[in-house]
Amino acid sequence: MILSNIKEYFIKKFLLLSLRFITSRSLKGLKMIVTLFELLASKEDKNFYRGIRDNLRVESPLFKLYRRILIESNPNFRKKLFTNFFIQGVILNQNKRAKEDKIGYKVPFTILISPTMRCNLSCTGCYASSYSKKDDLEFELIDRIIQEGKEIGVVFFTILGGEPFIRDDMFLIYEKHSDVFFHVYTNGTLLNEKTVEKIASLGNVMPEISIEGFEYETDNRRGKGLYQKVLKAMDLLKENKIPFGYSVTVTKNNLNTITSDEFTDMMIEKGAIIGWYFLYMPIGKNPDMSLMPTPEQRLYLKERRSYIRENKPLFIIDFWNDAPYVGGCIAAREYIHIYHKGDVEPCIFTHFAQVNIKNISLRDALNCQFFKEIRKKQPYSENLYLPCMLIDHPEVSRWMYENLNVYSTHPGAECMFTSLADNLDDYSKKVEEIYSDVWEKEKQNFKSQIAQAEKAKV
Repeated sequence: MILSNIKEYFIKKFLLLSLRFITSRSLKGLKMIVTLFELLASKEDKNFYRGIRDNLRVESPLFKLYRRILIESNPNFRKKLFTNFFIQGVILNQNKRAKEDKIGYKVPFTILISPTMRCNLSCTGCYASSYSKKDDLEFELIDRIIQEGKEIGVVFFTILGGEPFIRDDMFLIYEKHSDVFFHVYTNGTLLNEKTVEKIASLGNVMPEISIEGFEYETDNRRGKGLYQKVLKAMDLLKENKIPFGYSVTVTKNNLNTITSDEFTDMMIEKGAIIGWYFLYMPIGKNPDMSLMPTPEQRLYLKERRSYIRENKPLFIIDFWNDAPYVGGCIAAREYIHIYHKGDVEPCIFTHFAQVNIKNISLRDALNCQFFKEIRKKQPYSENLYLPCMLIDHPEVSRWMYENLNVYSTHPGAECMFTSLADNLDDYSKKVEEIYSDVWEKEKQNFKSQIAQAEKAKV
């Protein structure tokens, strides 16, 4: 243990000294950083860094994105991003997470926490409804979750809601745990000058702003006038040199808009460096399956995702079509969600739990029977483009609900196994048909990811 701590101390010091290369805007400087990460990476991750380095060119979107981050971010953010996230989280803590694997449970890369379900909006299809302050997750409990997470190697926390910025006391959490990095998903309406000033001074908080497309799509789902408020929040962040991301719910109706050149170019111009694309899921209040993208639209999203990455200085994550890169479903494996009541869910979309963090340690929660069963079954099929146990393999989540001692964490969650069951079965069959040939053509590219997913079963 002592030798391990000494080794980590000197590696960290060495990496911190290399920050002068990180702040270099040259291609040579970036290649040196990636090469350094490759040398320190685990055996499984070396090819990842090697692939990045080999594809770096002056005209490449990745290099342009790197320069954007350096130019458009304030020093606080730049330092926290590289020290907290990349150095501590990606490099130093990978060995700690690997060690924890061997003692019986999988340490997630990130922990999602919903400190509150209160929200100042009422968006169509959202699971956040009418909650009061008494329903919030206690401050002391949030503090304990983050502390226990850090002890096992987690330094990346995702904060959701509800609307997280409703709680002013969360800034005390961000300040106290200045050695980790936070992604905060927000509707953007509470990002005023005072809030943005706090974020700028902290450096370890990156807002992810929800948007549904242009004005028509955004206001249609979130309320009249919301689009302009979102754009104003983005402008305020850019003025204060705070990089941010955007988050879109992909529906049948807005897919073409949110993947268009016009939309992505606007997000880049506003200052976004990352975009999160989540398929509409039939969960929450009055779920509407007609909003789900068709199987053909899912495939179109995959094609547009690749085009954007290859041509724009913007990194987008397509939660379903990117599944092959991480070995399929990552629920209960690379991330978990702690609900505002303390229930520990395997996934933000899976409103079922077996344990509550209020009466169990984080370590024990990660090792509950529900999570172990999920990891044992992952990936749910060879085709990693079909990662989800809710909409791609509904029979899997149905079996768990019927055979494991799990309970619903949200009113109406059972509808996926009752009134929507037949529709989800039909949907999953159509998705399988569409992606069968795609997987046959591409599966050789994901051999290492398949092997890692199998190895991760605990």
